[in-house]
Amino acid sequence: MTVQDKAGVSDVEPGVIGKGRWIERWTPENEMFWEATGKKIAFRNLVFSIVAEHIGFSVWLLWSIVVVRMYGTFDDSGALVTAGANGWALTASQGLTLLAVASGVGAFLRIPYTFAVPIFGGRNWTVISALLLLVPTLGLAWVVGQPDTPFPVLVAIAATAGFGGGNFASSMANISFFYPDKEKGWALGLNAAGGNIGVAVAQKLVPIVIGIGGIGLAMAGLVYVPLALAAAILAFLFMDNLREAKADPKPTARSLQHGHTWLMAFLYIGTFGSFIGYSAAFPTLLTVVFERPDIALGWGFLGALVGSLSRPYGGKLADRFGGSIITVFAFVAMAIAGYSAVLGVQQENLVIFFASFMALFALTGIGNGSTYRMIPSIFNRLREDKGDGSESSFLDFKRQAAGAVGIISSVGAFGGFAIPFVYKWSRETFDGSIVPALQIYVGVFLFMAVLTWVFYLRKGARMANV
Repeated sequence: MTVQDKAGVSDVEPGVIGKGRWIERWTPENEMFWEATGKKIAFRNLVFSIVAEHIGFSVWLLWSIVVVRMYGTFDDSGALVTAGANGWALTASQGLTLLAVASGVGAFLRIPYTFAVPIFGGRNWTVISALLLLVPTLGLAWVVGQPDTPFPVLVAIAATAGFGGGNFASSMANISFFYPDKEKGWALGLNAAGGNIGVAVAQKLVPIVIGIGGIGLAMAGLVYVPLALAAAILAFLFMDNLREAKADPKPTARSLQHGHTWLMAFLYIGTFGSFIGYSAAFPTLLTVVFERPDIALGWGFLGALVGSLSRPYGGKLADRFGGSIITVFAFVAMAIAGYSAVLGVQQENLVIFFASFMALFALTGIGNGSTYRMIPSIFNRLREDKGDGSESSFLDFKRQAAGAVGIISSVGAFGGFAIPFVYKWSRETFDGSIVPALQIYVGVFLFMAVLTWVFYLRKGARMANV
């Protein structure tokens, strides 16, 4: 009979890995345990979580670069002049629709993926979610060779790329349990950055691998098949499940009762939604606005790279100065960079436009890290207000915070769905111009800066300086 059988989970030594790689007791706030054992286990899980999430993000944004090769060129009357790769002749509106649908499905799937961690366990779900990536990769490899495919079918296949977007929510919810509060900002920032950078890697890798093997665009999907399998195997071998994260999903549902969960979700649309939406659309904008597909294919990946690398520093700055003040700074600076991008378009200056978007990407990364750092701080304040001081209450609010991370990431990711459609609307309504779309984004960023100040920075606010 084990110690757990005799006396319960509370008497099991923290950090002991049992059958099925379940850890029955986890106490990262205990500094002696953390330094002696917990930090090593948490870091190992973080590393392989990043690997799986990285592949997921790459698959999610595969279409952002594939569609650039599928665009046709048309004359002023709308007649096809030159077809794209494999005989495809997509219009800019069709391409933006594919990107929006893939982003939207990924955003929606983050909700069930969040609930999957408490139902299946973090390690178990990482394995399953990695294997699900075989669906969009094989689907893409098949359909790009079928230029007669009806557009609705193409949209449906592109939608399956959303499996990769869902990975983020479950990964972040899982990793949030492993780290103590004082290190969550940096750990979650690294986890997110490792995933986000998959966008940049895919956008740089795909143009290269397309020319390998003599099969063209199909290689974009096939190259990720063995990588998805590797991610699943590594998670199976080296990750762990935490018993305190394996519970009924009710705490996640309870997190929805707090207005701050929804407010943070809205703010996250401005940070992560902008990152994923701009990442998906940036190569297309370079192609259809400035007619530079060479730059889109060769350098379009830089935006996602800059945004990914800046994310952990947003978390680190938030750990030091507070998430709210860094978030306000990010939104104000994003509005300035957005206005600069407007000038770049109006002056037909590619250098100004490109540099403005590099700044936007960097700032979305900083804002991503700072907003995520605010979430556990907010729930700590809620626990102080509404908790009863017991260990069970502490754990309940910790689970609520982890669940809120997933829900917030889901709602925020819908920005990636909206942004391509706003560009599409702007081009169709204003004679091909994206300036009105950029102006809308500037206004939204300023509004979000004000909201953040009112609720999370203003003197006298209950959640001031979270």
